[in-house]
Amino acid sequence: MTETGTIAVGGENLIDHVTHNDVVSACPGGSPFNVAIALGRQETKVHYISPISTDSWGDLLAETLQKSGVTLSGGRNAAPTTMARVTISEGVPTYQFERDQTAERMVTEDGLERAMPAAASIIHTGSLTLTDGEDAANWEAFCTHSFQQGKLVSLDPNVRLSIITDIETYRDRMLRMVGHVHLLKLSDEDLEGLFPALPQSQALEALLKITSAKLVVLTRGAEGVSAYMRGDELKLPAASLAKLVDTVGAGDTFTATLLAGLIARNADPLAFLSNLTRDELAQLLRRASIAAALNCSREGCNPPSRSEIDTAFF
Repeated sequence: MTETGTIAVGGENLIDHVTHNDVVSACPGGSPFNVAIALGRQETKVHYISPISTDSWGDLLAETLQKSGVTLSGGRNAAPTTMARVTISEGVPTYQFERDQTAERMVTEDGLERAMPAAASIIHTGSLTLTDGEDAANWEAFCTHSFQQGKLVSLDPNVRLSIITDIETYRDRMLRMVGHVHLLKLSDEDLEGLFPALPQSQALEALLKITSAKLVVLTRGAEGVSAYMRGDELKLPAASLAKLVDTVGAGDTFTATLLAGLIARNADPLAFLSNLTRDELAQLLRRASIAAALNCSREGCNPPSRSEIDTAFF
């Protein structure tokens, strides 16, 4: 029987060159990278299984993970670090990416299997990692195999159509992958990106018909969150926010907090997810929303610690 208690996270790691109020800064980032950081700060056992560059930017990425308590299992690679150009306007970021032949893309299915710790009972990925190329195909195969092995597979599509050259191939991949996951978290914008020809209600209906997810969570920004489990819907308002600085990393913090809650509640998170009660789900979602709100009260992706969430939750 597989030992449980650890979450394996993989996907892009990059440097965000952020322009905010005409001030430029360089910050470690990437959606799965942020999820790993947020998990580490919540004192969850987490391994990051994607490679990181050996250049100076890669050193910064590796150090940032380790300072948050994340174990590096994906190794280092001599290829350069992925770069993102981020502009924040009225708290909302827009992105341009430089990812050709970068270190985080140097993955094979076998390499991901080797990087994954034996104790991992949850696998999480998503975002740029799945957009195109051989690396996206390798990630799809890895996640499918993990699903078949009975590990809890979590996916956050984090759809960015503006940077995808072959949108139909991308959509086909994502719609295949939602059929091999247990937890699917996406935003209302992600849903629109996957089903552009349908109004939201019909897009959601189409998604629920094809996904294998035991839990689908749809975040709606200031309008709160909706969750779908065993044919039931649960809606919660957004957590209160005294001051919005920006939304960078809010969705990643939400996802990480949801995963941390699942693995903390039960030695077998997949069994726990399969038998989740409505009250238990409401508690998990509320805690995730509070964590995301705390992140939004700070500049950039700066997820709260476990103690900060505990204080705000109770």
